[in-house]
Amino acid sequence: MNQKVLQIVAAIPGLLMLNNAIGFIANPEGAAASLGMPLLEGMALSTQIGDLGAFFLCSASFIFYGAYKSNPTLLSAAASMLGFAAIMRLVAWGFHGADLATVFITVEVVITVWLVVCAYLLAPKSLGSATE
Repeated sequence: MNQKVLQIVAAIPGLLMLNNAIGFIANPEGAAASLGMPLLEGMALSTQIGDLGAFFLCSASFIFYGAYKSNPTLLSAAASMLGFAAIMRLVAWGFHGADLATVFITVEVVITVWLVVCAYLLAPKSLGSATE
């Protein structure tokens, strides 16, 4: 696959993450609602906007910069964040009685796989094996 096309494909999930990050800055109530949450109050509001905004902003930054620089490590970092978010949703459901967030888990798993595949395809290919 053409390198530029692959970089663009790798960057696409960053748009979703950036949209959520901007949402927590410009319209936190709408951003929270899009994730199935009410907007909290007081210190909880600070934590909700700060932690979720940072999560989405960091993942978008890792994805965009990783795609731009063809850096599989940064794409893998974003994939790890999203993969662990899916795992923690399962923990919340299995151990703490949360609703099973099937749609969110599915999106997180699909994006995780997408980023891992892009990271693999963008990784520099070795010119020879170490045993030669």
